[in-house]
Amino acid sequence: MSISQYHSTRSSAGSAVLSSLQKLATSFAVILTTLLGLLVITFVIGRMVPADPVIAVIGDQADQATYERVSKQMGLDRPLYEQFATYLSNVARLDFGQSNVTKNAVSSDLARVFPATLELATIATIVGAVFGIPLGIIAAVRKGTWVDHLARIVGLLGHSTPIFWLGTIVILVFYAKFGLIPGSGRIDVFNEGLVEGPTNSLLIDAAIAGEWGVFFDVLHHVMAPALILGYAAMAYLSRMSRSFMLEQLRQEYILTAKAKGLGQRSIVWRHAFRNIRVQLLTIVALAYCGLLDGTVLIETVFAWPGLGQYLTSALFFADMNAVLGSVLLIGIISIAINLLSDIAYRFLDPRTR
Repeated sequence: MSISQYHSTRSSAGSAVLSSLQKLATSFAVILTTLLGLLVITFVIGRMVPADPVIAVIGDQADQATYERVSKQMGLDRPLYEQFATYLSNVARLDFGQSNVTKNAVSSDLARVFPATLELATIATIVGAVFGIPLGIIAAVRKGTWVDHLARIVGLLGHSTPIFWLGTIVILVFYAKFGLIPGSGRIDVFNEGLVEGPTNSLLIDAAIAGEWGVFFDVLHHVMAPALILGYAAMAYLSRMSRSFMLEQLRQEYILTAKAKGLGQRSIVWRHAFRNIRVQLLTIVALAYCGLLDGTVLIETVFAWPGLGQYLTSALFFADMNAVLGSVLLIGIISIAINLLSDIAYRFLDPRTR
């Protein structure tokens, strides 16, 4: 290798490293900006809502002196910029304040209820992806046939049917009428307290402890709400999968593959599907984020003790610390999922590296 080639190689390697560092710095700046914007929004919401946090703590029968004393203790007498600085400092230490309803730290409440929502949303996403993606791809391949029409009807119903209404109908029919599904809640009463673990996810903790009776009891309880949410996710994923696959089937490389005599199965799954898997990863991540913050209604209907029910209760009792902590947690999780999706995107698609 000549000296000029050596320097050229080193220059190219240095440029690649510099480009990677610039992209990493840009991504980090975007994440920080998004988090700061989320913090600003939650802080402003907490100050603009008509509910008085002092009244929520002391009640509406307290005298003016007590009101002023508690307001000063909560720092509400200070300028807004000082309040926001204190809010940032507390959030950085994962301190979201105390819940007025449970009297516990909001962070401990979130650590207790969020795994239940995570279980529900994860199973629902798996159901939606397992059934929705193949349905959309088959509908695209069989465009104009009864399979395509059925897939579009299924997707339309999934988009237009209210989740809370469908959940109520499922409870009335399959629980009250036929007794095929368990009642509300996350676990039967006689199994409560048998499993305690570090994750607060009963499915994971029961599997680790080998308590398979508890595991299948929790799985039995989660299936009905998860299938309803999964149906909504399936409607979205099947529609997007159909659209992506139709676009690929119109490409010239598909005609070339057909001209070479490749079978339809090979063309669809070995060629076309490989070109849409990155797009599918993105919409699955979006569907997962949507289910995490969209479980409020279904958790209320099935009395599922997750983040949605906790947030609903906090809103009902004007527990703003719990409300803002829940909203902030959902935002952070959504940012993390999108970041992981982007990282996976780079691994699956070499053109983005």
